[in-house]
Amino acid sequence: MRAADTHRQHTPAPLPVRTPPAADSGPPPEPAARTPPPDAARTLAALRRIRDQVDQVAGLLVATHDGLVLADDTTGVEADSVAAMSAAAAGLAAQFTAQARIGDARCAMFEGSSGYVCVFPVEGSLLLVVFGEPDITMGLFTLAAKQALTLLRQTTPTPAIWPPAE
Repeated sequence: MRAADTHRQHTPAPLPVRTPPAADSGPPPEPAARTPPPDAARTLAALRRIRDQVDQVAGLLVATHDGLVLADDTTGVEADSVAAMSAAAAGLAAQFTAQARIGDARCAMFEGSSGYVCVFPVEGSLLLVVFGEPDITMGLFTLAAKQALTLLRQTTPTPAIWPPAE
């Protein structure tokens, strides 16, 4: 191979140039409507009410789809890490169910040696994480977790959580 051949092989291609949009492209798009995030204190109060009503639930956490904690009623759990992992679990569940062609993901459930944890998508961009008591069975945990989800969904659109207090 000659030196001239080597030089031609490594000559970088020109970088693409961004062209400005046409002047007659119309008005700019309107920003997407945003739902205000729920109030953290009111969400925590709702979680405590739900925990008092549902047996066999060891803790509850509400996180955003971005993995940020909105409110948590847990003990012995690092809420920030759980919120981040819940977002990843919800995303993985959505990809898994889509790939398996079984519809939209309704939850991601995990069984540990001493209990269960489940991640549910709630209304808007929220996730509910439910922790089961150590001695609960999978069937009872499923019922308790879905009951907690139903109670939170009933609470979420009301002024008890949404919108924030003024």
